[in-house]
Amino acid sequence: MATPRSKAGTKGVPRQHRQQQILAAATEEFGTRGYAAASLAAIAERVGVTKTLLHQYFGTKEDLYLACLEPVGDRLLDTIRTAMGRDGTTAHTPLRVLQSIFTALEGQREAWFVLYDTSLPADGPAARRAAEYWSAVDGLAAGGTADLLRATGSGDPLDADALKYVWRDLVATLVRWWVKHPDESPEAMTRRCARLFAAAAALTPDPAGPADPLR
Repeated sequence: MATPRSKAGTKGVPRQHRQQQILAAATEEFGTRGYAAASLAAIAERVGVTKTLLHQYFGTKEDLYLACLEPVGDRLLDTIRTAMGRDGTTAHTPLRVLQSIFTALEGQREAWFVLYDTSLPADGPAARRAAEYWSAVDGLAAGGTADLLRATGSGDPLDADALKYVWRDLVATLVRWWVKHPDESPEAMTRRCARLFAAAAALTPDPAGPADPLR
């Protein structure tokens, strides 16, 4: 979702509005290209300001990344917690969580990849802050997947750990696909996920049926 070039550098633009324009452009740049490849010059060009102004408003490139990361991380954590806290964990929770994520990202889909950026400077403040968000999201996912597995009769902690990783990669893959299909609304994506889950469930052998031929 390309951010249109603006005239934010024009005199008379309120500072707060200009900051929001810079953050929107930077979020798209970081989310699309990754921290390492992102360019402050490209961000400044998107907004119609100078690199000097970016530094004046946000400091270093890493400072600007953090200014983009924290609203994204807070928004996603809040929406996931709300979706999981509704009536406890049930079979419908994964779809509720996905719908909440799609809704939170609508209009700024690349923001997911600001949160999950593997090109951040190692051991820097940005990497540490991102890791805090990853840990919080993983904690929610671990609790939710363990509850779902227990509901099916599985108490194996390794099952829960494996499913946590599957879930993380699944969400990232779905968001990446969604970015490439901008006409898909959050509601349409949720319905699509419901169909995909139903198809996956149909592939699962019935425990009461014939023995698994792969054994």
